[in-house]
Amino acid sequence: MKDLFIDHGLDKRTPLVDFKVSGELKLEGRSIPENPVGFYEPILKWVNDAYKLHLKDVVFTIKLEYFNTSSSKILMQLIRLLEKYLDESSVKIIWHYNSIDQDMFESGKDYQSITRIPFEFVEYHEK
Repeated sequence: MKDLFIDHGLDKRTPLVDFKVSGELKLEGRSIPENPVGFYEPILKWVNDAYKLHLKDVVFTIKLEYFNTSSSKILMQLIRLLEKYLDESSVKIIWHYNSIDQDMFESGKDYQSITRIPFEFVEYHEK
């Protein structure tokens, strides 16, 4: 199994995806793809395949400045897939949010409330 890297799209409608077999997973940018299922399908497959290989010590860093409703649903699927790891590994989600964007903070809190995965919230200031 190899790392999964997907760069931002030219129009910045899709996030940077940097998933390493070491367990470091990163999703960053904006997530408003025209075809969310098509974009996220290889990511969900990668997480499923990694689970079969007993990936240990998973840290999923999410630093999204914006995501649409369909991306939100798929992000929940991703979190639910990672929740399966909790029986055999440590899993943690680090949720970054802009200090002036309380909606993004609340979104992270909503995800935290429906999963057993521990969350760490990191506030950053817009540059």
